[in-house]
Amino acid sequence: MVATAILTRPRCIGTTLQHHRHKRISSVCTKSCSMSADTFQMGPATLRVSRQSLHSGTRRKLLEGMRSASDQLGVVLMRGGGPFHLYSTDMEGIFRQESYFHYVFGVQEEDCFGAVDLKTGTSYLFLPQLPESYAVWMGAIKGLGDYKAKYAVDEVHYVEEMPKVLAQLQPVSVHLLSGTNTDSSRATLEADITGIDQFNLEKDLLFNVLTECRVRKTPEELKVMRYANQVASAAHVQVMQQIKPHMMEYAAESIFMYTTYSRGGCRHAPYTPICASGPNGSTLHYGHAASPNDREIGSNDMLLLDMGCEYYCYDSDITCSFPANGKFSEDQAMVYEAVLAAHEAVIKAIKPGVSWPDMHLLAERHILTGLKEGGWLQGGIEEMLKQRVAALFMPHGLGHLLGLDTHDVGGYAPGTPERIDKPGLRSLRTARILEENMVITVEPGCYFNPFLLGPAFESTSQGPFLNRRRLEGSMVAYVAEPAVLAEQGLSVTLCSNVALQGLTYKCVND
Repeated sequence: MVATAILTRPRCIGTTLQHHRHKRISSVCTKSCSMSADTFQMGPATLRVSRQSLHSGTRRKLLEGMRSASDQLGVVLMRGGGPFHLYSTDMEGIFRQESYFHYVFGVQEEDCFGAVDLKTGTSYLFLPQLPESYAVWMGAIKGLGDYKAKYAVDEVHYVEEMPKVLAQLQPVSVHLLSGTNTDSSRATLEADITGIDQFNLEKDLLFNVLTECRVRKTPEELKVMRYANQVASAAHVQVMQQIKPHMMEYAAESIFMYTTYSRGGCRHAPYTPICASGPNGSTLHYGHAASPNDREIGSNDMLLLDMGCEYYCYDSDITCSFPANGKFSEDQAMVYEAVLAAHEAVIKAIKPGVSWPDMHLLAERHILTGLKEGGWLQGGIEEMLKQRVAALFMPHGLGHLLGLDTHDVGGYAPGTPERIDKPGLRSLRTARILEENMVITVEPGCYFNPFLLGPAFESTSQGPFLNRRRLEGSMVAYVAEPAVLAEQGLSVTLCSNVALQGLTYKCVND
């Protein structure tokens, strides 16, 4: 396996925190040089992305998948994302393209449609015809030829012409994207246009085929993801260097967001930043609107910082945990080392062909061992695993697929292993056998959460393994966690991102 860990992972050495020396972000053009029309780049010091190279590869995978799934070679028709408003106001949020549509076409504009003829492989883009007033408020209106060159598609038309163009192709069927995301339980956007009822509409194939395409990344996709993780890693280093006790948690968020955008060209955050200090680290998704990273950081606090950035719609997801004052206490170090041992054990074992639930159980074993050695637990490790004691400390899954979405699609696709209905394991976002070119996070964690441990103290099956006095003294203080192609964090969380490509593991930032 080649595991491409795309972040700088802190190490606990003795009781001090050290990190890999930051290296300059690679794979960027730092000088003014000519670019082809299809190039995406957010400035001279950021990564160049060839839309033609990336999306010809993803469309090729789409063609292969659809041709394998059916003999009825029709036309794929997809709908891009549109603007959204803040409730009843005219305030628009910053547009970000719908992920499936971006995967196939890479289009930045709103309200577009795209099509691919499965017989010929010809790609079509349909754009809204803008009124002249658009130029006053939004900028010059480009011609269809400009968009053809920018997005490297074969033909470009206006949306109003779409029924006519499709009818001329005489497709045996029109394949629509129709399905439900297994993480959000939300449905995809179906292409719904005037006159679509004249075609034979097929809705069962495209969603599953495209989902499987997205599960395994192309070399061009991996290059973009590596860049996004390098930018996020550099931003986490900036936070480590600048954050101090008595600053507010949101200062860490602001340093990170400033760095990823100003230096890396990453405008979007793929999820709400989590900047938890002290007891806030025991809340898995802290940082939401009701808890907006607004606590003052204490001198002896552990920090759990879970933040990522997005470049060309591809995500990074990195968590770091470290002491605010730069020095681990004895207990903090023990919990951190337990999580680090789990992280490194999974990194050593992960490769194509392994079961993801097996990796989760491997991480649990190391965390339980570390907690027992630290005096928080007592009894046999095997019996603890059987009674699901580890789920009290790591209630989340070990990690998740990563790509165009933080929790990327395909975790529980048809034909893959089903969710395991046991504490901890049921939180896994996939139970798949890992395959080459998947990208997955490895993020074991250890949380001392009173809402989980309180009832467990009274449990006849789990209570005997818990050193209640020791744990009650720790519940106000800790959380720990690591990941692959993702995150790191006492409150301890550690996380890194891994791309499964070969038979060896390489940390690209080392």
